[in-house]
This record gives sequence, C-alpha cells and structure tokens, in this order.
Amino acid sequence: MRFHVLTLFPEAFAQPLQFSIVARAVQRGQINIDVADIRDYTHDAHGTADDYQFGGGHGMVMKPEPVFEAAEATLSGYDAAERAQIPVILTTPQGELLTQKLVEELASSPAIAIICGHYAGVDERIAEGLATRPVSIGDYVLTGGELPAMIIIDAVTRLLPGVVGSPESVAGDSITTGLLQHPLYTRPAEFRGMTVPEVLLSGHHAEIDRWRRRKSLERTLEHRPDLLSTASLTNDDRRYLAGLGYAPPDAGQVEGRGADHAQD
Repeated sequence: MRFHVLTLFPEAFAQPLQFSIVARAVQRGQINIDVADIRDYTHDAHGTADDYQFGGGHGMVMKPEPVFEAAEATLSGYDAAERAQIPVILTTPQGELLTQKLVEELASSPAIAIICGHYAGVDERIAEGLATRPVSIGDYVLTGGELPAMIIIDAVTRLLPGVVGSPESVAGDSITTGLLQHPLYTRPAEFRGMTVPEVLLSGHHAEIDRWRRRKSLERTLEHRPDLLSTASLTNDDRRYLAGLGYAPPDAGQVEGRGADHAQD
C-alpha cells in the first residue's frame, strides 16, 4: 500500500510515523509513505499557497493551483486504470465520518492520496475537481489536516495483511452541533473551466451572507442531516429547508447560529 500525503507542513510527518506498527510496516516494505510539500508547486518566490477569500471573510484559503499540481505530479507514476482506483481524500469537517467500515474500504485500495486541509479551508475547486473522498475524523476542529492524515494512515495500515501479528485481534476491534461550512473560493476567479459564483464577486455582502447560509443548509442536509436536529435555525432557515423537503423533528429550535468556519 502506498500513501501519498500532500501537505504544507511535511516536517510534521518526520517523527510520528516512525514508531510502532506503522514504522515496522514501512521497514518491511508493506507500506510506503510519500510526503509531498505543496509549497514546492507554488510559482512565486515566497511559496504562496493561500490567499484571501472572494466575497470577504476571516481566514485564508488554500489556492487550487499548487494543490492540483502537487497531486498530478504525485500520481503521475500510475496509469489511467490505476489512477481511477486511488481515492483522493480531503481532510475536512465537511466529509463523511471516518468509521471502521470506511477504513476497511480504504484498505482495499491500491494506494491512497491525502490532501491535508489548512487555514480557513481549501478553494472549493479542490473539493469539486480533485478530491474524490472528503473525510472527517469527528465533529471537532483541528489546526490542520496532518493529524487526520496520520490517523487515516495508521487505521488503514493495521488492516493490511501481515501488518498486525494477530488477525484475530484486528477482527475483534470495537469500534457539536451546527452546520457544515459553505463553499470557499479564492483567486483565480476562473480555473480549468471552473468559475467562482458571481454572487461572491458582487460586493453585495447581504446577498453573499444569504448565499453562504443557504449553501451551508444545503450541504448539511445532504451530508449530515443528523446535525439539523440540534442546530440553531432561524425561521428563514426552516422555510428554506422545508422547500428542500426537510421536515424537522422538532419545530421548537432556537434561532441564531450560523455555519462552522473551520478546517481539519
């Protein structure tokens, strides 16, 4: 199994994966961990890999160009058929929850690529046009995606044949509220035919806020509808969700809370 990690902080992987079962799997040639520095694929003297958000907002966003180029270079050694079988994971609070079932599925892949999110998040075109599997390790927020990447590598590695001495021990393993974040975009406004929504370029902040809130509601309904039962929703939120076919289990929720704005 080959793990390809794309990160802004490759030094984070220098020590944690050099111990215990994962280290032995590397030594035995059962796994290979290739760590690529996204900044090596930037095109300015400062290695700029992030930029301000279109439409305004707090926090920087990872740019699409270096991430796409890093992924393409990293996976260039595979032919088209092999490449189609490799999941490209994006570590993000918006992804499907990492469960043992998902780990088992990933362990059957020939290789895995992992994009470590950072800052306020990644440009949405990375999520739409590059990543094939957004994954979250839980409903909490970390400073970056390096730790989730290590968790995925560790969890998958121990399921590979021969890595853990006793297969029976593996077979016997057991196994806060709010909305998912709206899509994020940064420069350039057009990238490989994918464009930033016009509303984010309009300068109309009320409309931007409205668009973002509704996108958060749509994403939460699509990916984590369980969160809606405990989210604080306004009357406008409820009307919008009702138009999307959502029937809240409890109409007496408190108004107010907005989307989460953090990144694994």
